[in-house]
Amino acid sequence: MTLPRIFVSVFCLVFLSMPAQALESSAGRLVVEPMLDGLDEPWSLAFLDNGDFLVTERGGRLLYVAGGVATPVRGLPRILAFGQGGLMDVIAARDFAQSRWLFFSYARPVGRAVGTAIGKAQLSADGTALLNVQTIFSMLPASEAGVHFGGRLVEDAQGRLFLTIGDRGGKMTAQDRATHAGSVIRINPDGTIPADNPFVGDPEILPEIWSYGHRNPQGAALDEQGRLWINEHGARGGDEVNLIRRGANYGWPVITYGRDYDGSTIGIGQRKAGMQQPEHYWDPSIAPSGMMIYSGKLWPQWRGQFFIGSLKFDYIARLDPTAGFAEEALQSRETGRVRDIREAPDGSIWFLSVDRGAVYRITPGS
Repeated sequence: MTLPRIFVSVFCLVFLSMPAQALESSAGRLVVEPMLDGLDEPWSLAFLDNGDFLVTERGGRLLYVAGGVATPVRGLPRILAFGQGGLMDVIAARDFAQSRWLFFSYARPVGRAVGTAIGKAQLSADGTALLNVQTIFSMLPASEAGVHFGGRLVEDAQGRLFLTIGDRGGKMTAQDRATHAGSVIRINPDGTIPADNPFVGDPEILPEIWSYGHRNPQGAALDEQGRLWINEHGARGGDEVNLIRRGANYGWPVITYGRDYDGSTIGIGQRKAGMQQPEHYWDPSIAPSGMMIYSGKLWPQWRGQFFIGSLKFDYIARLDPTAGFAEEALQSRETGRVRDIREAPDGSIWFLSVDRGAVYRITPGS
């Protein structure tokens, strides 16, 4: 595995000779420029308070990028890069400037099985190592399947952590609240369970569960009101955007707008009493991934709008929730299999391309 190329030293001339690319949009011309390349299946991007950033690679590498130099970070726990799983999301705690805490999701080996887990660690002052590494959550039960790990992390304003977990290919496991599969879980930053979780006290339901009936949630973000939104993969058709409500059942696989890969029907149809409807769905599927809800800092007309990467059709979907989730496709040669998308502190939009093995930044054009 090669180290990413960087903007300094011998690779400087390579990047300086590569002009930024223009991308036309409803907000005018955008500029797309590379910030880091040479990555091996990048999965997540996180900004730190000092302008540096972190990138994960699914194979199990965490990179600290400062001044254009990418440095591998030591100290990760054992991670199993298996099927769709591996090292997945990373976020900096809201109090990172004081605490140096990071949270990351990963595929944790448990005997012959593997489960989606949350790790917690402090980043060393020089960015080269993780300290005080601990696993604060590990899904029950682990599975031998290599699919539908979920893995997206969100921290709310109170410091509570949400983690998306897919059904691990078991379909009906998403309706079984004695397993974490097919759920969004909610925990405290030390791994304990918030007393106001919806199923606390029910001996037949795992108390970390916040919502359930999910197939494979790959993106998650908070809106301006602090509400959690996710997107999730359907089968053939039926990719969804969902507003997550406490204790709610999102229906998979009882209801869905998609069909199975062989064309057969799944479940009973599209609606059932007591099961939530998506706010938006795609047919055909776009394989949605990373998700960001924009602040409006550089593009005021896009405030509150959703930006979601497509792993299938190689574009960024901009969705307007005030207009029935009307969609604009932001597409260029750089948007190949967009795995993650984030807003930087200055309001620019950054994304990861799996096909390009690169980090890109979008800024307004002249």
